[in-house]
Amino acid sequence: MNIRRISGVFFRYFYVLKKGPQQLSDLFYWPLIDILLWGLTSVWIQTYAKTSDLSLILLTGLIFWQITWRGSVDVSISLLQEFWHRNLVNLFSTPLKLSEWMAGIILLCLCKLVITVSFGALAVYVLYSLNVFTVGWAFLPFAALLLMFGWSLGYIASSAIIYWGHQVEAIAWMIGFVFAPFSAVFYPVAILPGWAQSIAWCLPSTYIFEGMRIVLATGTFPIDYFWISFVLNIFLLGFAIMLFTTMFKKSRNKGLARLQ
Repeated sequence: MNIRRISGVFFRYFYVLKKGPQQLSDLFYWPLIDILLWGLTSVWIQTYAKTSDLSLILLTGLIFWQITWRGSVDVSISLLQEFWHRNLVNLFSTPLKLSEWMAGIILLCLCKLVITVSFGALAVYVLYSLNVFTVGWAFLPFAALLLMFGWSLGYIASSAIIYWGHQVEAIAWMIGFVFAPFSAVFYPVAILPGWAQSIAWCLPSTYIFEGMRIVLATGTFPIDYFWISFVLNIFLLGFAIMLFTTMFKKSRNKGLARLQ
């Protein structure tokens, strides 16, 4: 064993951490997100949760979160694959329109979503004897709104990626979890501090997770929550698509080849 060679390997990877903030996500970002999500969930369980349906609420929230995560990641990772394969210039030098690429990605998201949700629901039933479709027909509108929210996050992340390239690719995985603690995925909004509640009620996802718990607790569909989430989603998705289109045009004018 040669200490100089060992230290050389150490510093070779250590100095990579200085390339940008995204390199530090493993050290700070993901531990913080885990502490926030599961810390708040445990506080709610210990202090407030007195329901026999606790496992169903948590696992249904988990399946619903997978819908948002799937929508967000599929959009941005599909773009990143063109970077990794050095195919970005080839792709958009064809007659393919940006709108056609976006439509194809959305179709892919829907296909993968059906597979993911079906597998997740089956796994929950087999392993825990719980049916996440207990929410009934409300599952469909809830899922549609969460998917719209995921697409919005995906296009916002893709806007940064298409303009700055590999140096911000970590945002593809990080952006969804920025909003997870405020979306009240596993716990009610009431458990959050006041300032965080103000942020939470500005997100379309919060109304869905709160609505999901209302359906499971009372069997009543919160129509007001549905429409508020729908309106917020329309504005957010419209903004995200406009932002992505604008950033793509600016990046193309600078030259897409610089990103590969």
